[in-house]
Amino acid sequence: MQLNSNPTPKVHKVSSAFVYFFGALGGLLFGYDTGVISGAILFIEKQLHLDSWQQGWVVSAVLLGAILGAAVIGPMSDHFGRRKLVLLSAIIFFIGALGSAFSPEFWTLIISRIILGMAVGAASALIPTYLAELSPADKRGSMSSLFQLMVMTGIFIAYVTNYSFSGFYTGWRWMLGFAALPAALLFLGALILPESPRFLVKENKVTEAKQILEIMNRHDTSVVDQELADIKEQAAIKSGGWSELFGKLVRPALVIGVGLAIFQQVMGCNTVLYYAPTIFTDVGFGVSAALIAHIGIGIFNVIVTAVAVMIMDKIDRKKMLIGGAIGMGVSLFIMSFAMKFSGQSQAAAIICVIALTIYIAFFSATWGPVMWVMIGEVFPLNIRGLGNSFSSVINWTANMIVSLTFPPLLDFFGTGSLFIGYGVLCFVAIWFVHAKVFETRNRSLEDIEEDLRTRSGAQEDVAEQIK
Repeated sequence: MQLNSNPTPKVHKVSSAFVYFFGALGGLLFGYDTGVISGAILFIEKQLHLDSWQQGWVVSAVLLGAILGAAVIGPMSDHFGRRKLVLLSAIIFFIGALGSAFSPEFWTLIISRIILGMAVGAASALIPTYLAELSPADKRGSMSSLFQLMVMTGIFIAYVTNYSFSGFYTGWRWMLGFAALPAALLFLGALILPESPRFLVKENKVTEAKQILEIMNRHDTSVVDQELADIKEQAAIKSGGWSELFGKLVRPALVIGVGLAIFQQVMGCNTVLYYAPTIFTDVGFGVSAALIAHIGIGIFNVIVTAVAVMIMDKIDRKKMLIGGAIGMGVSLFIMSFAMKFSGQSQAAAIICVIALTIYIAFFSATWGPVMWVMIGEVFPLNIRGLGNSFSSVINWTANMIVSLTFPPLLDFFGTGSLFIGYGVLCFVAIWFVHAKVFETRNRSLEDIEEDLRTRSGAQEDVAEQIK
């Protein structure tokens, strides 16, 4: 394939900080739109006269939409570019937020929430890839984990917004509609954001790609030249599809992407985040105290995730995943034991809350950000959008299954026994990381791809894929 420079490149003069902030801003909308419904549903069900089945669909409609968005919009980025799809996601966020706020009845609200979910799913598939492709190798973990920091910040803002508008009769409409503001901000920022240099090289826009690499690498010429040469070599390989995704070459990456996506959910993270107020009231706290504690957890989440961003490129990804799973599993066992005695002992109730908080800390510092970082790293360039999208679909599907099964499982097993099951799965996750996950820290995306070829024994097939 002949790679020619773009004679008239148009790269906006922006700082790397601008790129990282607006690139990750979709994560804030992701967090806000998934977190805000926990408070809004209390008012929606009264005003729209919803039964329990309808309440469940209002909550889970975003998850259904997220599966569709990750499946449909994510792969499109391999053909249309990461930046254009971020713009499209911002528009969908805006429409879904306003549609939810002005919904007169149940079905309009469901459709609006599904539309909103499509943007959430698209963001989860696009943004980790976009940030990974823009970041230098030695900073990629920290920069990519900004996505998770934005998610946690969005969840925290949702908790505060729920509390702030809880005294208004139409407060739920303001809660849901507030997301239109950051959606508009994301759209304006994305108009200036640069395209991924990897995608630009695939489109023969080498000069423009080099200018962006210079911005992101602080004009370190030697680093830029080497990275550009590596990208050209990988971009010369034909774009792949489903056969390549499930082929021998990509199999180790696919196992990592799918495995991490599933384990991140089945270890119970979202059940704790979504149902924390319910857990607090179950162990003896009042409703008001539970809501305030929920905001406290939101603040704690942001702080711990910020710490994770700072240490992401100083500790191996595998060590973070294994250490996080150990901490989460032990915390869940302690919390389950304390729940069995919380009705008779105030000390047990306090231990339960402390264990829950420690569990969230381990999740927010490890599995929360590391999973999204790694699925943006492990797939080859020619199917990176498709691979990231497929992993995101698996993650959202697992999220939906765990969220929908939690209430009936809670009724059947009881709070204490159910969390023991999630704890056991934390230790199964340790085995998976040890046996199936390879390290990616401080390695270029091209080096990771080359390692895949070595692992699969497919090195001799590279020449046949070059145009």
